[in-house]
Amino acid sequence: MDGGWGGSGGTATGPGRTAPGRDTGHDAARAGRRPGPLRTAFGGLTTRGRSFLAAGAAATVCAYLLGQGDLLRVGMLLAALPLVCVAVLHRTRHRVAASRRLTPARVSARSEARVHLRLENVSRLPTGLLMLQDRVPYVLGPRPRFVLDRVEPGGRREVSYRVRSDLRGRYPLGPLQLRLTDPFGMVELTRSFSSYDILTVVPLTEPLPPVRLGGDTGGWGEGRQRSLATAGEDDVIPRGYRRGDDLRRVHWRSTARHGELMVRREEQPRKPHCTVLLDTRRPAWTGSGPDSAFEWAVSGAASVAAHLLERGYAVRLLTDTGASVPGPDGGSLEGGSSDTAGLIMDTLAVVDHSGEPGLARAHEALSGGGHEGLLVAFLGMTDEEQTALACRMRQRADSAVALVPRGLQAHGAEEERQRLLSEAGWAVLPYTPAEPLSRLWRQAEGPGGAFGPPAGEPASG
Repeated sequence: MDGGWGGSGGTATGPGRTAPGRDTGHDAARAGRRPGPLRTAFGGLTTRGRSFLAAGAAATVCAYLLGQGDLLRVGMLLAALPLVCVAVLHRTRHRVAASRRLTPARVSARSEARVHLRLENVSRLPTGLLMLQDRVPYVLGPRPRFVLDRVEPGGRREVSYRVRSDLRGRYPLGPLQLRLTDPFGMVELTRSFSSYDILTVVPLTEPLPPVRLGGDTGGWGEGRQRSLATAGEDDVIPRGYRRGDDLRRVHWRSTARHGELMVRREEQPRKPHCTVLLDTRRPAWTGSGPDSAFEWAVSGAASVAAHLLERGYAVRLLTDTGASVPGPDGGSLEGGSSDTAGLIMDTLAVVDHSGEPGLARAHEALSGGGHEGLLVAFLGMTDEEQTALACRMRQRADSAVALVPRGLQAHGAEEERQRLLSEAGWAVLPYTPAEPLSRLWRQAEGPGGAFGPPAGEPASG
C-alpha cells in the first residue's frame, strides 16, 4: 500500500484485508489482552521454563522422600517460578496495534520493495520484551525478525525490511506475529494479527525505441491525429448548423430527418488501436523459470503494452483463452492513465499456462470485435492447424507482427511456420530468451518493417 499505512490487527481466526492508505492503528487487535485458555499459556513454556518446572518437581519429590526441608523449599521455588511467569504473562493486558506500509505496492521483477512496520502501545502499561516476525513467502527472502525491548504507554516503534523477487506474481505479506516473553525467558506466547497486504511483482519491462507503427494513420502514434470521414454518406456523423459554417457542408438527408439544418463533420478524432496477443497454451512452451521463453514473452507483452499506452494507443491484452483486458466485452484501454497500465501489468503478473488446445478462442475474440489497427502476437509452438488460425487472424488487422521463439521445434518445422505466417502478411521476428526486445522492435521500423502498411498499400505519413 504505497503512500499509506495499512492495519494489521491481532488475534483474528482468519486473514483479512484493510483498505489501501488507511491507518487502522487503534482499530487493530489488542495483542495479549486475552491470549486464550490457561493451558495455551502453559503450552508457551520455553525449554528453560520446562527445565525449571521439571527440576522443581523432582526436587520436591526427593525432599519429601528424604525428609529434607531445605530441599523442599528449593524445589518449590524452582517449580513456582515458571508457574508465576505463566500466570503473569497470561494476565498481562497489552493493547498493541500494528500497521504495515509497502513502498511501492507494485514493483518490477528483480527490483526491491521496502516494508515498513509500525507498532504502537495503546495501553496504559509499558510492554515487556516483544519479538516481531512478519510472514513472507520464501521467494521474497527469509522471514524478518525484530526485538523490541520496551514500549512505553502511547509509544511507537517503527522497523522496516526489504523484499525482492525474481519471479512475477502476487505475494501476501503477513499476518504479523507478535511474541510476548517474560524477563526470565520462562514463557513465550505467540499472537498473530489478522491482516495482510499484497505485494504485486509485475513482469520486467524494457524501454522500446520510437518507431513507425501500424494502426496509426499519422504514422507516429500520437493518438491525436484526425482522419477524413470519407466512408460514405450513411457513415457521416452530422451536427447542428453553426453560424459561419460553409453551406456546401450541409447534409440534406439529415436536415430532412431532424427538421433543422445539419452539416457534415469533415473530420473525426481517431485513436490508434492495438491488440497484444499472448499465447499461454501449456503445450506451446518448454522450460520454466525467469529465463524461459514463456517468461520472455510475458515480459515482451508487458513492454509492448506499456510502450504503446505511453504513446497514446488504445491497447487491449488478449490470451488464447479468449479473455481480454479490460473487461469481458473486449474494450480497449486508452493511454494517459496509470490505472489502465496497472491493470494490464497486474494481469500479466499472475498469467500462467492455460489448458487450451489451440488458438480458436483468440481467433473468435478477434473476429467478434472491430477491425484492429495493429496486432502484436507472442506465439509459442504451433502445428499446422494453429498456424492456419494465426494466418486467418492476420486478416483482422492493418498491420501484424508475430514474435516466435527459436529452438522449440525442429529447424525445418520452424522455417515452414515462419514462411506460412509471412505469406499471410505477418511480419515474423524470431527470438531467443537472451535477445533484447528493443533490438527486434527497432528492426521493425521502415516501410518494409514489421509495422509497415499491408502489402499493396502505400506507406502513410
